[in-house]
Amino acid sequence: MVQGFCVKCKKKVEIADAKEVIMHSKRGDRRAIQGRCPYCGTKVFRILGKA
Repeated sequence: MVQGFCVKCKKKVEIADAKEVIMHSKRGDRRAIQGRCPYCGTKVFRILGKA
């Protein structure tokens, strides 16, 4: 599982319903993981590395 930081809970959580998304920008495309916090349901987002 992938961990991300929930700003509402103010702690690292396992991302529930995680899916990989592509962010498009002028500098190039970046991969990220998007999902929900399992405790409060807030959207959690984590940018992945280039590898």
